[in-house]
Amino acid sequence: MTRLKIDVDYLVGQLKGLLAIDSPTGYTDTIVRHVTMELERLGLEPELTRRGAIRAVLRGGRREGARAIITHLDTLGAQVKYIKDNGRLELVPIGHWSARFAEGARTTIYTEKGSYRGTILSLKASGHTFNDDVDTHPIGWQQVELRIDALCWNRAEVQGLGIDIGDFVAVDPQPEFLENGFIVSRHLDDKAGVAIALATLESLLRHDVTLPVDTHWLFTIAEEVGVGAASIVTPEIASMVTIDNGTTAPGQNSSEFGVTIAMADQAGPFDYHLTKKLVDLCREEDIRFQKDIFRYYRSDSASAIEAGHDVRTALIAFGVDASHGYERIHVHALRSVAELATAYAASPVEIERDIEEVSDIEGFTEQPTEAAEQPKRVKNLPPQD
Repeated sequence: MTRLKIDVDYLVGQLKGLLAIDSPTGYTDTIVRHVTMELERLGLEPELTRRGAIRAVLRGGRREGARAIITHLDTLGAQVKYIKDNGRLELVPIGHWSARFAEGARTTIYTEKGSYRGTILSLKASGHTFNDDVDTHPIGWQQVELRIDALCWNRAEVQGLGIDIGDFVAVDPQPEFLENGFIVSRHLDDKAGVAIALATLESLLRHDVTLPVDTHWLFTIAEEVGVGAASIVTPEIASMVTIDNGTTAPGQNSSEFGVTIAMADQAGPFDYHLTKKLVDLCREEDIRFQKDIFRYYRSDSASAIEAGHDVRTALIAFGVDASHGYERIHVHALRSVAELATAYAASPVEIERDIEEVSDIEGFTEQPTEAAEQPKRVKNLPPQD
């Protein structure tokens, strides 16, 4: 067996630390520093792109045909769109999420002069004032406003605080870690994935595993706005496994337990051979798993392919109930995904041709096309004359 024991306490501790750091897309410097310091503490030498995406390499038997495990540090959030005459703020979302999940959220507004606290409220937030209108008020970002917890009741007073158009608004995660293993919080997408990646790395180092090829740990900072892995994948990387959330909802096959292996998302199918390898590893290593397809979902894998990187991609997910809303996961899924990631990193390389970026047909992969063997007759029915 190649899957390793995961230090669940370390994994959960990392998740708690990550959730405590605000990181809406565009305001990620603090969490980049936090993760970089943890990678250095583990003994790696991370390097940062200009804007702060992180790459750290765990050396293996060779550099070419490397593998990558990728997650993203950025989360949903908002920006100040307009300062209203009543001293409240109109917002625009960062990332794709509904204003229905923003109502009631506690927030931090980050300005050049410092931060302020506030609450996102419906324009009709008081039942005592608006009676039944609070139930029929439309949903949308223009139907909510941010109330600032400061002495300001008009536009001039808000501007006097230093609050301006474009300032970032981070939404409190409000995490709750339950004894039965459930974790309820905003921003589990993808801070749980980052914690899984760190726990995978910690396990590989603790067990002193010799990897067949270099494995790159990649952390992106703009996945929620579609940029993601566009500029962090290097030419030697042949295959890349994304760790992100799987949506548990009616009509989906994802689960809050075990590993969810995505077969496709809105960008199209994931790589056949890499995905099959992950499925086979789950079977061989006795890791609970299920497959799913996501129609309204994209990940770091999509941004890498769209940027022109010739890399095999796959997505392994921890099931999230109410993704991009009031999210919930279970520790069982986090541990299972980390176990699969250790098994993948330690497993032998099967497609040797992937060492080269471009080569001839020799050694090229082959997908099965033969007809399946079927039973000669239906069980418990007599044969035909």
